[in-house]
Amino acid sequence: MFDPRDLAFLADPYPVFAELRASGPVHRHDGLGLYVAVTHAACDAVLRDRSLGRIWRDREPVAAFASFNLLHRTSMLESEPPTHTRLRRLVAGAFGRGHVERLRRTVDDLADSLVTDLATRVADAPDGAADLLAAVAQPLPVEVIAELIGVPAADRHLLKPWSNAIVKMYEYGLPEDRQAAAERAAGEFVAYLRGVVADRRVRPRDDDLVTDLVQAADAGERLTEDEVVGTCVLLLMAGHEATVNVVGNGVVALLRHPDEWRRVVADASLVPAAAEEMIRHDAPLQLFERTATRDVEVAGTVIPEGQKVAALLGAANRDPAVFEDPDRFDAGRERNPHLGFGAGIHFCLGAPLARIEVQSVLGALRRRLPGLELAGEPVRRPEFVIRGFSTLPVAAGAPAGGTSSGDPAA
Repeated sequence: MFDPRDLAFLADPYPVFAELRASGPVHRHDGLGLYVAVTHAACDAVLRDRSLGRIWRDREPVAAFASFNLLHRTSMLESEPPTHTRLRRLVAGAFGRGHVERLRRTVDDLADSLVTDLATRVADAPDGAADLLAAVAQPLPVEVIAELIGVPAADRHLLKPWSNAIVKMYEYGLPEDRQAAAERAAGEFVAYLRGVVADRRVRPRDDDLVTDLVQAADAGERLTEDEVVGTCVLLLMAGHEATVNVVGNGVVALLRHPDEWRRVVADASLVPAAAEEMIRHDAPLQLFERTATRDVEVAGTVIPEGQKVAALLGAANRDPAVFEDPDRFDAGRERNPHLGFGAGIHFCLGAPLARIEVQSVLGALRRRLPGLELAGEPVRRPEFVIRGFSTLPVAAGAPAGGTSSGDPAA
C-alpha cells in the first residue's frame, strides 16, 4: 500500500493507484486503519450505499476540540438521514433562492480582474514571473464565498487563514501543534459567525445567504444557530479549498500538456469541458471516508460493521474502465463522469458555483494570457487528502495563436 507521508508518492500517486486497481477494486490499508476503494465502480458504490454513512465521532479529547467538533457535529456533510435530509432541504432551499445566478456576473468580473492583475505582475516582475495561486486561485473563492454569506470587505482577510488551519485536521498523522491551531481557528470562526447571525436576525438583507439560512423554515422546522454557523464554515472550507486546488492542479496539468492549452486558447467553446477535465485529472480531494452501519459488501469485499472505507477519488478518476487514456489531459473530453463532486446524497451542493468559478478563471486566462506557461517547478503541498500546490509560478510566454473569432470576449 501507499504511505500518505511519502513525498515521492505525493509528487505522483497515480502509478501506485494504477497498480492497486490492477490488483483489485478494494484493499485494506492497515496504516490508515480503513479499507480503500480504488476503481470508479467501487468508489461510486461507496459513495451511494446507504449502509455506508458519514458517522461523525468527536475528536478527542472532546474538551480540547470543542469548536472543531461543534462545526462537524452540526454539518450536513457529517450527518445521515433524517438529520441530513432536514439540513440539506433547508440549506438547499436557501441556496436555491437565486444566489448562484446572482453571483455569476460577480465571479466573471472578479476572475477577469484578478487575471488582469496577474498579467500586470508578470509584466512588472524582474524575472517575468508571478504566482498564479497567490494572485488568482486563492483570493477568488474567498471573495466569492464572503460575498455569498455577506462578510464585509474589511473582514475577508480572516477567512483564508481560518480555512487553511481547519482543513489540516483532515490529514493523517497531524502534529499536535497543527491540531491546536485548527481548534483555535475553528473557535475564532465560530465566534465571528455568531456575530454575523445575530446581526442578520435584527438587520436581515435581501442578497445574503446567512439571512436566508436564519429565516429558512419548512413545516415548522428551522436551522439552529449552530447549524447556520456549521453550514457557513462548510461552504468556506469546501468551496475555498476545492476551487484553489482545482485551479492550481488543473492549470499545471494544462500547461504540462501545451497542445491542450493551445486548443482552449483557440476555442472558447472548450472551456466547460476543460474545466471538468481539471476537476478529474488531478483531484483536489483524494479521499472521502464512510463508516459501515452493518456488514456491507463492496465489489466483493466485506466491510465489517463499524469499520471505515474510503473512496479513493484520485484513483477512481483515472480508471481506464471508464476514461479513455485516463492519464492524458484532454481539454475536449466528451464523456467525463468524474467523481470530483462526490455522488449520492452527499453530492456537493456547491457544485454549480464551483463550476462557474473554474470556468471564469479559465476563460479569463485564455483571454488575458494566451501564451501562459510555467516559469519554474510548482511546489507541491506535502499533504495527501487535500491535494494541491503552495506556489505556481507562471510567465506570459508568446501566444501561439489568437482566440477564436466566435469568442465575444476576445
